[in-house]
Amino acid sequence: MPRDFKLADRLPEPLRRVCSMTFWLQAGAFVIVGASLLHGGITLRTAETQAGVSAPGRPTDTIPAGRGLAESVARAAAATPSLASSPPLEGAQIALSTIDVIVTRNDTLDRIFRRLQLNLADLASLRSLPGVRTALDSLHPGELLHFTHREGELFGLERRLSDTQTLKVSRDGDALKADVLQNPVELRTHTIRGVIDSSLFEAVEAAGAHDQIAVSLADIFGWDIDFVLDVRPGDTFVVTYQEIWRDGAYLKDGPIEAAEFVNQGREFRAVRFTDHEGHSNYYNPEGRSLHKAFLRTPVEFTRVSSRFNSARYHPILNLIRAHKGVDYAAPTGTPVHAAGDGRIRFAGNRGGYGNCVEIEHSRSIVTLYGHLSRFARGTRAGAHVAQGTVIAYVGMTGLATGPHLHYEYRVNGLFKNPQTVQLPAAAPIDAGLRDDFLTRTAPLLATLDTPQGPTLVSR
Repeated sequence: MPRDFKLADRLPEPLRRVCSMTFWLQAGAFVIVGASLLHGGITLRTAETQAGVSAPGRPTDTIPAGRGLAESVARAAAATPSLASSPPLEGAQIALSTIDVIVTRNDTLDRIFRRLQLNLADLASLRSLPGVRTALDSLHPGELLHFTHREGELFGLERRLSDTQTLKVSRDGDALKADVLQNPVELRTHTIRGVIDSSLFEAVEAAGAHDQIAVSLADIFGWDIDFVLDVRPGDTFVVTYQEIWRDGAYLKDGPIEAAEFVNQGREFRAVRFTDHEGHSNYYNPEGRSLHKAFLRTPVEFTRVSSRFNSARYHPILNLIRAHKGVDYAAPTGTPVHAAGDGRIRFAGNRGGYGNCVEIEHSRSIVTLYGHLSRFARGTRAGAHVAQGTVIAYVGMTGLATGPHLHYEYRVNGLFKNPQTVQLPAAAPIDAGLRDDFLTRTAPLLATLDTPQGPTLVSR
């Protein structure tokens, strides 16, 4: 008889049946316990639960002995959270919306609020905040406004006031509040040198600066140099100026601090000085203002179409007669500026002059502006004007063959050539500021003599 027989074969038949039933009962119990564990119906007790402390969010009940699988499954299902029966989330909020608006011509804050369907009551609250009304009433085409709102209720508004300041409006509970944030900028001081070959703009660009520096240079020395007619190849310049940067990005050019221009061998120097009241002006190294009492040319022109001449052939009258002024050709509508401070003594139509303006200045000086297309608002006899004020616009009224400005300059009734007449100088720097002027401008003037690299100044 083989030895590898099973033990069960040696047991009596009734005992073998009992063992088989015991096996299947134990297997069924294992299945029930496993299913309960899987569905959360049974939780094994740990030391903490036995001590009366339950793990967060977990039941500590056990299924009493003798309960069936159906009850375990029912308990497990009841313990499982139902999405339908879950309570609604409290404090849920609708997300904020942001809108960037580019201001267009004739835009106002009221129009923008209505266009975006924002709450006008918030606009009223906004305008009532101290200092905000002034900061928001003067919108400029092209600038950016950043709005934050929820279903029309304003939660935030940002507007850049300047290169260094940003207005930020935010909601604080039921009210709005406004803050002016400082945007730190970096001032980089540069000194450039150049020689004019064909034009000032090309020479400035070749020296590594922007066009604005060329414009500023012409404005500073414009009382002494005619940058349209007098500039020659070989003229040289040196300019110390500032560039404004923010977050590593170039924004724009700042003011020229000091400059030198040599025109046909004549040297001109200028330095910027700001007094204690914040007024800035340009002076020569001795403190005499470069700002003259009169503009050399009162209009931005393209060319001189007719010069001062005592015996000029008139193209319309076909005869020889004196041309007692200078004609500056410019497109119709080009602004014409008052050459100096004074009082308008005539504004209207005068024969061959067409529409013209006469301004009476101090020192028995009178300037005349002829062939105008129209007058600026406020230009009327008796009105006082300041130097640079727009008084009219270029045209071709009267005896004119094309759009231009006819400009005359008279002293004690005598006609003078506007291009060569010696212009009266403005007042020099105040004697009480002279020592301060010399001390503060000496380092700036020194940059014109010694080549130097850029200097970085954070503000």
